[in-house]
Amino acid sequence: MLYHILRPHHIYIYHVIEIRHTCEQSDSLTSYAYTQHDGRTYSSQELVDGKNNVKIVTKFLRVRAQERGLEGGGSDGWVVRVRGEVIDPGKISRTSLIYHFGLEGLGELRLDSDLEVGEEGIEGDVVLIGSSVELGDFRIRIVDHPDSARDLRARHHADFVDSTTRTTFAGAAIPDGDVWRVKDMVNQAIIQKAGSIMQRYGPENPPDPAYLFRLNNVIQPGANVLAFQKVGVGADVSGGGPWGFDVFFEKLDGSSVDWDYDTLSQAFAAKSAAYDKKFASAFDLPEEYSSDEYVRFAQEMTASMIGGIGYFQGESIVDRSFKQSYDDDEDEEEEDEDEDEDEDADEKPIASKPKGPAMVGPTELFTATPSRSFFPRGFYWDEGFHLAIIADWDNDIALDILKSWFDLVDDDGWVAREQILGAEARSKVPTEFQTQYPSYANPPTLVLALTKYIAKLKAQTDTNLLDSQLGFNNDVQLKETDDIADAHLNNPDLAESYLRSIYPALRRHYLWFRRTQKGQLREWNRRPKSKTEAYRWRGRTDEHVLTSGLDDYPRAKPPHSGELHVDLMSWVGFFARTMGEVAEYLDEADDLKEYRKHERGVLANLDELHWSEEDKAYCDVTVDEDDESVHVCHKGYVTLFPFFLQHIPSNSSHLKDILDLMRSPAHLWSPYGLRSLSMTDPNFGQGENYWKGPIWIQMNWLALKALSDKYTKEPGPHQQLAIEIYKELRANVVENVFKEWKRTGYLWEQYDAKNGEGRRSHPFTGWTALVVMIMTERY
Repeated sequence: MLYHILRPHHIYIYHVIEIRHTCEQSDSLTSYAYTQHDGRTYSSQELVDGKNNVKIVTKFLRVRAQERGLEGGGSDGWVVRVRGEVIDPGKISRTSLIYHFGLEGLGELRLDSDLEVGEEGIEGDVVLIGSSVELGDFRIRIVDHPDSARDLRARHHADFVDSTTRTTFAGAAIPDGDVWRVKDMVNQAIIQKAGSIMQRYGPENPPDPAYLFRLNNVIQPGANVLAFQKVGVGADVSGGGPWGFDVFFEKLDGSSVDWDYDTLSQAFAAKSAAYDKKFASAFDLPEEYSSDEYVRFAQEMTASMIGGIGYFQGESIVDRSFKQSYDDDEDEEEEDEDEDEDEDADEKPIASKPKGPAMVGPTELFTATPSRSFFPRGFYWDEGFHLAIIADWDNDIALDILKSWFDLVDDDGWVAREQILGAEARSKVPTEFQTQYPSYANPPTLVLALTKYIAKLKAQTDTNLLDSQLGFNNDVQLKETDDIADAHLNNPDLAESYLRSIYPALRRHYLWFRRTQKGQLREWNRRPKSKTEAYRWRGRTDEHVLTSGLDDYPRAKPPHSGELHVDLMSWVGFFARTMGEVAEYLDEADDLKEYRKHERGVLANLDELHWSEEDKAYCDVTVDEDDESVHVCHKGYVTLFPFFLQHIPSNSSHLKDILDLMRSPAHLWSPYGLRSLSMTDPNFGQGENYWKGPIWIQMNWLALKALSDKYTKEPGPHQQLAIEIYKELRANVVENVFKEWKRTGYLWEQYDAKNGEGRRSHPFTGWTALVVMIMTERY
């Protein structure tokens, strides 16, 4: 649902009317976030608008047939509650809220013929009747709360005595695919109405804005979008009580939701209590984070992550012919037949593609979004981090998201790194970033979710085995649960069926990744142990490697077809390891052998190709003017990837150098988390300064995960140092993000490298919400 808060800058119609619609950052809201969201049946959201002196709470409840006391079932419906209150009773609070509905495809949406409709709008409850192929026949009711404060006495009140107690409306026929442009319709209807009113009063003595800026009570023929406006709620000069309304969606099959205000309030309270109980179970906060304020912080992060999940559908723009001027299409000839034999026999030659960008699709995606307002679309790079949280809240929702992504993998094995589906999604993306390229990859973070799922399945199997050994009933059927969130954990048959359903696309994607991002060895006389394992991000420019996910992080200049990227090599090794885990679980012995061979090659070549003894770091490689391979070292996140993805043995002589780099305040260490680039690097803080110093939470999570999973647990000469770094880094990251949340009301995309302040887009409840996993030490 979309909520409009009407706030006129001036009372004159010829000046700007600002309508809040999608919580843009330019709206300067004090804060907005989900405070509770179970992902399936219930949510609660708070929007705090200090500029307009109003706090709005929206609640959603899916009403199941059995909850209505129906025998024999019935269709599910839903209820939305919108509740507003004045923040400061001593100040004016005028809120005009517009609630709208849109219907695409075949069907109708109309006002109920029994409504009392007058010149000033609708008296009493609003009732809509509708039908569609997907929904059947339905009814929507908008019912005012019994305690709503809607009596407003302002300039020219006598002429508009009924204005604020009635609901005004407007309707228009908007083409399919453009219903999201409803704000334009609302603007036009308000301007039309205000214009006619101003003709009567003139600019010198206009009516109060609450009377002037109203919908025009006109519904165009064939309208498929209807909007309804409640005006004058809240305080006039001072004081004023709460206000609100409930929206009921009901199927016309005898299963109406006839709850009154108090009964619905009790239902919301019960759902809220159930959420608190589930959260305490799913994310058991340790004692140091058990205060009410920390609990609210953790719940808001989790709920906003779940609330950011959405369904997207539409066409996208793809250019299958583009390549950089320095890209080389020729595959490198392998010198070792044994190393070459593992190339997949069922790879198909890529057919000729159309030249230039072309519209393709439509396709669909179920995905979590990094920021509902600023980045409302699917990001491959972000999704694996999202799923780390979602899987611990609702495992099966996480699996649905994962499968939705793998359903997009094409016959070549490619999936676009940004899913910009449809005109609405494209409206949020600059034109130069809308086109996707099938040679461009992104860090394969989706396999983070697969690794986690396999680990959970193994743990469940171990639990079942222990139960059997202790004499407990191990009947699979008894292990099943009515909790649909864990169905694919509690039922081994479902788990195997799921993995087999995604495995063909997963393997195709893995092989595409290795094939398209392959780096050159023979051309530059490189002779590492493995003749196949070397990789280079495609899609480079002089200043950016957007495909790496670390957009402006400094790399070799100029770009060169012979360069090799250590972060990409690390991701490929991690991908191979995960593929091995999946193949082992599915008993795919031949594939398992292949993946483990790939992983061994990556581990060998990481040291041979990327370790710089001079710099004491893992570094990118390029080719100099003498055609010699040279290291390019910009110490920071890129050089830490072999550590992040746990490729370095705990007894490696290189581990101490890496831990020292992390722990050094002159380089990456700060009281707020690990910086993205060393302070000693000449690029630190330069240019757009996106990945040239700022602190990113998902990268700190990877560091903490590596420390927790491996380096603090495995015996080795640097275990104690790893333990010390882990404790300090965890505390620093949590405390800084918590401090900034209290100070600003938001989670942020990144944090300043020098003072820890939130920077860039907000609320950023994507991977920044990993702080809840850090608090609970769930990696």
